[in-house]
Amino acid sequence: MGGKLVAIALSSALLAHYIYTPLPEALGERWKLMLVDACFRSLGHLAELSELIGFKHYMEMMMVLTTVELVGPSSDDNVTVMDTTFNQVPVRVYNPNNLLPKLRRAVIYMHGGGWCLGSAKMKPYDLLSRKSATELNAVIISIEYRLAPEHHFPDQFNDVYTVVKYFLQRDVLAQYSVDPARVAVSGDSAGGNLAAAVAQQIREDREVQVEIKVQALIYPALQTIDFNTPSYQQNENMPILPKTLMVRFWSEYFSCDKSLLNKMMANSHATQESKDLSIFANWSVLLPMEFRKHYSYVPPGSESAELSGRVPGVFDPRAAPLLVGDEKLRALPRTYIVTCEYDVLRDDGVMYATRLKVAGVQVTHEHYEDSFHGAMMFNTWPTDFAIGQKIISHYIEWLRTNL
Repeated sequence: MGGKLVAIALSSALLAHYIYTPLPEALGERWKLMLVDACFRSLGHLAELSELIGFKHYMEMMMVLTTVELVGPSSDDNVTVMDTTFNQVPVRVYNPNNLLPKLRRAVIYMHGGGWCLGSAKMKPYDLLSRKSATELNAVIISIEYRLAPEHHFPDQFNDVYTVVKYFLQRDVLAQYSVDPARVAVSGDSAGGNLAAAVAQQIREDREVQVEIKVQALIYPALQTIDFNTPSYQQNENMPILPKTLMVRFWSEYFSCDKSLLNKMMANSHATQESKDLSIFANWSVLLPMEFRKHYSYVPPGSESAELSGRVPGVFDPRAAPLLVGDEKLRALPRTYIVTCEYDVLRDDGVMYATRLKVAGVQVTHEHYEDSFHGAMMFNTWPTDFAIGQKIISHYIEWLRTNL
């Protein structure tokens, strides 16, 4: 009996030690976040082992996070939900059942997941789309774009661009009773990256006659120049999205080449191209002092001509929307940007907000001092966070006012 009690005590202590992660006091519901992170880390360890023994690619194992959350296109009293394709790209459409005679808003949404994970069909995105459709009386187009490692840049961008361009045709907008003057693009994390890139590129497409009215970017990933910004340093080991995972997402977006991953992890992936673009992501200039904190700016590492030739696209603005000149930014629509203090991507969003404001774009930047990356998508019991619900509420309210 005594032996069993000792074994239980030791097991409990080891489990508690594994789950416990020191977190900043400013974060709410810390123990819930620790439990969620412990599950993420466990799957991450399993994915690493799987890749090491040659069973499955790391991201293929991590896709379990997506698979367990998939839900079908079920309609309800408020919204009619349908899976279809726009120019052969799968989308899930949420059409509000409100029969008001006036034309509706529309939001084209791009899910997060580091270009490797995630789905428009996941329950958290399904709930967000339903809530947005109902409260905004808006048609929501949620895009099921292709993912790495099977598909690399620019496939993800091409998929979302194809959908946006298709939907912006006047006859398609009329089919869904959408007001051509009230269309938004939006996304979170990697989806925020894709939304920002589409908003930039679509303005230059002469075949597109309808303009995007607003873009709403939730903790977006926006630059590939520097993975040693203050937020990458401060939040290197933060739950959900540590630096190692975010850099792995970036490398997988472009290639399965492990040498690219190693160079990115060491922040030594600079090329002559990136040196010419570094002014657009120089955090020592673009970050307000409260975000620079005590960190000192060190230019990214040595030039790599080999990388530039072998892995094209790393500094392409379609992949890194922060890396464009002011003349391209001036043409952008009104913008909403969410950043979280405890997020490696915080400074990407802050720098973009700074540059957009300087370029004369109307920007609303909401910074959450008590939040972490991905908070908005933890919206189902038992992993629902109060801060996530707050972000969703503010996001929908901003769209209601500005779209």
